[in-house]
Amino acid sequence: MDAADTAPPEETPDLFGAYPRLSEAQLAVLDSIGTRRPTEAGEVLYEEGDEDVDFFVIAAGKVEVVGTSGQERRALGVHGPGRFLGELGLLAGQPAFTGAVVREAGEVIAVPHDDLRSLVAADASLGDVIFRAFLFRRWMLIGVGTGVQIIGSRYSPETRRLRDLCARNRIPHAWLDLDRDPSVEGLLRRLGVEPTETPIVIWRGRDVLRNPSDAELAERLGLGVPDATRASHDLVVVGAGPAGLAAAVFGASEGLDTVVLDAVATGGQAGTTSRIENYPGFPTGISGGELAERAVIQAERFGALFAIPARASGLDSSDGQHLIHLDDGSELLARTVVIATGMRYRKLGIDRLERLEGPSIYYAATMVEARLCAGDPVVIVGGGNSAGQAAEFLCKHVPEVNLVVRESTLAENMSRYLSDRVERNPKVALMLSSEVRELEGEDALEGVVVEHTDSGERERIAARAMFVFIGGEPQTDWLRGEIALTERGYVATGSEVGRATAQETSTEGVFAAGDVREGAVNRVASAVGEGTVAIRLVHSHLERRDGSRQPGQT
Repeated sequence: MDAADTAPPEETPDLFGAYPRLSEAQLAVLDSIGTRRPTEAGEVLYEEGDEDVDFFVIAAGKVEVVGTSGQERRALGVHGPGRFLGELGLLAGQPAFTGAVVREAGEVIAVPHDDLRSLVAADASLGDVIFRAFLFRRWMLIGVGTGVQIIGSRYSPETRRLRDLCARNRIPHAWLDLDRDPSVEGLLRRLGVEPTETPIVIWRGRDVLRNPSDAELAERLGLGVPDATRASHDLVVVGAGPAGLAAAVFGASEGLDTVVLDAVATGGQAGTTSRIENYPGFPTGISGGELAERAVIQAERFGALFAIPARASGLDSSDGQHLIHLDDGSELLARTVVIATGMRYRKLGIDRLERLEGPSIYYAATMVEARLCAGDPVVIVGGGNSAGQAAEFLCKHVPEVNLVVRESTLAENMSRYLSDRVERNPKVALMLSSEVRELEGEDALEGVVVEHTDSGERERIAARAMFVFIGGEPQTDWLRGEIALTERGYVATGSEVGRATAQETSTEGVFAAGDVREGAVNRVASAVGEGTVAIRLVHSHLERRDGSRQPGQT
């Protein structure tokens, strides 16, 4: 592996706990499970795309971390004795998104990645230091745009699909815009790719994937595939939002053979939230992505298997078994099922929405979207917590945020603590009793026309991006004909179907948790509670059905 083009700097300073220096006691713990070996200047410890990479602790010398960003190879950091290498992918079973090369000869402690996972689970103190550092490093990689390289037109739905897959799964990546970056065509020529063959994905700095499917790209990135080797699983959780993740953690921790499916990414709509401030135990708040990452690692620690993307397309139940059909034609058999598919984003019913969705209209406000619209005025549509959190977050990256709210007051749907801050924010232009009526712009958004419903007057607002947070609709189409649904399409549970508890559906052994259930409270903490309760009901069902059967048996 070539070194970065720039000369390596002095040791990178520790930022937010991303590059801690381990104590002698912590080094001794790692020394006891790892292997010490000398290193030579120029030695490559691992390369971008390598799998099953060891966890390296630097005992002596210096190591430079390098990555591909845009069309350049660049230094991301230099680390010396007492520091360790790697990021979140090392715990999540993903390939390396960076490389590491020795810059000053010395010595490293190499710990196999499986032993690292066991250590993080067993040693709370050292495990938390490593886990927090890995989390910060993942967000930093996403911020600098290193890792997977996506080349395509901003107007291409396929480009947007690939970008969304990486963004929603918090995969480090960069997007090179075929329409606005004049240097991209030269790169395509060197790769032997015609512009008409885009979008493409460049992986490992050299492998070219021509418009890969979600499944193909997910497999390359180590996102997981369904386990079809077992005759039947104790539990299949469909949906990996807060409710599904809670069910996965508690199910796997209590010995159930657990598989989790999600059509897009872990975290659900909560995973796209920049800051959740009313979740117990996090007084300064936590991002939805970090909350999801923590839950995934926790569930995997107990043996849960995640399969993403894996979209459920149907459910058949008979003789106490439940067959989940996936849209790729594969199937999973389960003794019990927890439905936690949550909501799909509701869209505005206005002309030209679909044309502008790719380049200018978003349903999440993360660092990825913030980079795309940095420096431009934006419009946010919605009056709930998601809209308020997006407004606060985007104010740090754009000059002006116009918040369009249908209701006459923010207090109707937004938590008090959040509405107070939004109303005081000088960068937020609040437009109450208002609705978006028109979108302007041919290939990208240039402005929106807002109607003030009290007066009927219309006003044009210049905007390069629009964020829509107007609630959602339950993702239950795949259940029709098998599970009782309400008139609004939610899963009917409890007394509505003659069951004793709110998580039981019309089918024995199938439970519902979170926003997909009629009557659920649309809050993260509530969804987590429902996912937990569902597992208690799963155990009760299995005990009634199988008597003394031990969890995990098939």
